[in-house]
Amino acid sequence: QVQLVESGGGLVQAGGSLRLSCAASGIIFSINNMDWYRQAPGKEREWVAHITSGGSTNYLDSVKGRFTISRDNAKNTVYLQMNSLKHEDTAVYYCKAGRRFWGQGTQVTVSS
Repeated sequence: QVQLVESGGGLVQAGGSLRLSCAASGIIFSINNMDWYRQAPGKEREWVAHITSGGSTNYLDSVKGRFTISRDNAKNTVYLQMNSLKHEDTAVYYCKAGRRFWGQGTQVTVSS
């Protein structure tokens, strides 16, 4: 049974930082590409960041230079370090493993 459990969300002031974690089980984590998505109220879910099994990364333009995705294969965990947070980053953040496995999400709220 595949499980992805996100944590690390919360309430932060604009300009602050948060680090999200996504712990995976039930999959061979090291061979999976991993992604972070987010969904703001009233909006569609959007892709935020991607990391390949080899560690290559890609980012949504609006988060480039502020967010960093990383992974620790020994801990079966992917991270999203979010700095210089803006009000528009407020959303539920989800991790995704491969093409079809999703976590339950963690709320990030940035107060302006």
